[in-house]
Amino acid sequence: MSNILLITSSPRGADSLSTRFATEIAEGIQARSGGTLTVRDLAANPPPHITSAYIQGRVMASDDRTSEQAEAVAIAQELVDELKAAEVIVLGSGMINFGPSSQLKAWFDHVTWPRVTFGYGDTGPKGLLTGKKVYLVTAAGGVFSEGVWAQFDFQTNYLLHMLGFIGLTDVEVIRVEGTVSGPDAAKTAIETTEKAVQAVLAEAV
Repeated sequence: MSNILLITSSPRGADSLSTRFATEIAEGIQARSGGTLTVRDLAANPPPHITSAYIQGRVMASDDRTSEQAEAVAIAQELVDELKAAEVIVLGSGMINFGPSSQLKAWFDHVTWPRVTFGYGDTGPKGLLTGKKVYLVTAAGGVFSEGVWAQFDFQTNYLLHMLGFIGLTDVEVIRVEGTVSGPDAAKTAIETTEKAVQAVLAEAV
């Protein structure tokens, strides 16, 4: 039995392929494991951009925070608590201007918290959210996994770096890409991703 956290972030709504396949994975794992599923839709309920209230409040004792600082830290604490409680994390991200959406960036800004989700040791930074499985579903209209556009994939590389920075290093990437090259290419891309999702679910049992 697993605690599963599904995080979606695409502003494309029902048209979002990253949301579609991330949801399929999360619900498939839940059905197979009998676990609980928590859904965090960052597009429908975006976290605010961080302000000085969060930057200052997160390093202060709780009794010393102003009401604004306490509110800002409480938002981050809720997001961190979801991560800590999850054993399996499914993260969906659609490419926006070569990178993740601003909603997802804001989420990372909240959960990348010194001495809470990462610390510093003799050899440098160390992620503290270890022992969890992550399925990262990235969607892009073009093909960014290889070829001339690979150097412009500031989405997948950024997400892998940030996940690893907070200790989430067991990450399986599922890509859906090449969907803007015509109907046949889109159909092939979706079918390819469907097969990848089914393979993930077969292994997750």
